[in-house]
Amino acid sequence: MKYSKEELKEFMLKEIEIIQNVIKRMAFNSFMIKGWTITLVAVTLLLKGSKYQVIIAYIPLIVFWFLDAYFLWQERLYRHLYKWVIQHRLETDKYLFDMNAYRFKEKEQSRLRIMFSITLGWFYGSIFILTLIYTISLLTLKGDI
Repeated sequence: MKYSKEELKEFMLKEIEIIQNVIKRMAFNSFMIKGWTITLVAVTLLLKGSKYQVIIAYIPLIVFWFLDAYFLWQERLYRHLYKWVIQHRLETDKYLFDMNAYRFKEKEQSRLRIMFSITLGWFYGSIFILTLIYTISLLTLKGDI
């Protein structure tokens, strides 16, 4: 079916609104994950137990680090979709209301690479290094190394 320019413009505005809402949700998820990471790592480090319990703090750190990278990867895919809609919607009805952003995954870095990007690398890397220093000092003070 052939749509008029005015109809395509309306579709474009609605698609943009939907995509912006998805991007906002991804950013909010990333924010929440960072809060949960700090909370769970701190709680794990504060729990008293066996001398090796401190190692459990690395589990939520690594899991949430990867999950945050996944949400950032998703957000970047939707940003590619956003750009595509802005550039092409007034010319075509191809992919009309198709919110599948996976067609842009070849244009985006891998999730592992995003894990070590500047933004995530500094945040999670600093927590990792501080936890590692705490682990070494705790095990050294107890005479286990």
